Amino acid sequence: MAEHGEDAKAEHGLMEKMSEKIHDHHDSSSSSSSDSDTEKPKPAAEESPKEKVFRLFGRERPVHHVLGGGKPADVFLWRNKKISAGVLGGATVVYVLFELVQYHLLTLICHILIGALAVMFLWSNAHTIFHKTAPHIPEVSLPEEPFLQVASELRLQINWAFALLHNIASGRELKKFLIVIAGLWVLSIVGSWCNFLTLFYITFVLLHTVPVLYEKYEHKVDPLAEKATIEMKKQYGVFDAKVVTKVRETVLKNKRS
Repeated sequence: MAEHGEDAKAEHGLMEKMSEKIHDHHDSSSSSSSDSDTEKPKPAAEESPKEKVFRLFGRERPVHHVLGGGKPADVFLWRNKKISAGVLGGATVVYVLFELVQYHLLTLICHILIGALAVMFLWSNAHTIFHKTAPHIPEVSLPEEPFLQVASELRLQINWAFALLHNIASGRELKKFLIVIAGLWVLSIVGSWCNFLTLFYITFVLLHTVPVLYEKYEHKVDPLAEKATIEMKKQYGVFDAKVVTKVRETVLKNKRS
């Protein structure tokens, strides 16, 4: 009986220890879950909006997209140096022939055709004599799609220019009116210095040099352009206050009288 009582006491003590362990484990898990609930990560504070970086001409896209993207933009930005150098070199050769050597367009075309036909004729006859068969001369055919794309883009640009001129001529945008007048005046002065071919070649060279240099050094050019733009706005504000406002007041007085 004594042994049976001791065994019962031992079993009772063991049960109490097990219940205490279960209770302690439940308390620790509940406390950890409550701590995890209370220690939820706080939502990150909203970032302060970044200041808008000034870009030349107010652009928001890369230079490649501004130039229209595609192969023409790749040529202007020298993505493929061989193609860009070839295009610029070809334009230089054309300029030297027409402007410096004083070649005429019709004469140049005729001489090129004469040389090409003579070479092809001699090569065809030589091939027939030595190989007993006529050579295969590939047919040249210009695709229609590139010409349609160029014509469509040119039409859009011309219509945009006409719409801009119509808007300026209607007297709505004084600032644009002054900019266009100044630009045309500068262009007329440049045109008096050189002929159309020289002006076209200079523009062509600038298109192949200025964009790629700006893309490379835009982090230095944009701050300088921002300062120049601010100064121009100040000068325009002074001009508007001293001249344009007085002209408007004079016109209104004359209308009322």
